[in-house]
Amino acid sequence: MHRHLTASIRPASLAFASLTVTLGLTALGAAAQANTPTIVDEWASIKAPAAPDLKSATLDPKTTALLVLDFVNPNCTSRPRCMATLPAMKKLLAEARAKGMLVVFATGPTGKRADILPDVAPLESETIVSTGVDKFANTELEKVLKAAGTQTVIATGTSAHGAVLYTASAASLRGLKVVLPVDGMSAESAYIEQFVAVHMTTAPLVSRNVTLTKIDLIRF
Repeated sequence: MHRHLTASIRPASLAFASLTVTLGLTALGAAAQANTPTIVDEWASIKAPAAPDLKSATLDPKTTALLVLDFVNPNCTSRPRCMATLPAMKKLLAEARAKGMLVVFATGPTGKRADILPDVAPLESETIVSTGVDKFANTELEKVLKAAGTQTVIATGTSAHGAVLYTASAASLRGLKVVLPVDGMSAESAYIEQFVAVHMTTAPLVSRNVTLTKIDLIRF
């Protein structure tokens, strides 16, 4: 009788020991996780990476399209950094038109042609799409680009971390080459523009098709 009782208790003892070890390891894991610094904890000590190189871009107007994204009131007029890009954008737009290049404009979901700022206003013959930050989403943008034989897009606009980031990424993931002039994209702060420049030149899959440049380094 005594031997039978001992044999019955032994498996239960082993199970209890196993549970104790498991709980102990779980507690240790939770403690280690609690002590692991997060990005917020490290925020003040993080240094920006080296600035990416700006590269020249020689483009074929027949296979290149200029995307002019969300240069509207109030998106641009409420951002001093956007307003500062208008002279260079006006020059780029004039050069693109002079070369007979496809130009496509975009506004937000409820935007209208009249909302686009006069310095970069579309011609009556130029396409305008209206949607959220990804200008390919629920619009004819992809169809228009394919019909024109577009292989490269110049992505400009505001905000850098909105329309530019998402539309340029969507273009790259569709196999298009993306030329991204840093003086043609803007946001509320320099930090946001810096983030976009870093992201677009390092993001998996996206970055392989991206050329970071300036407007005066673009040639047709």
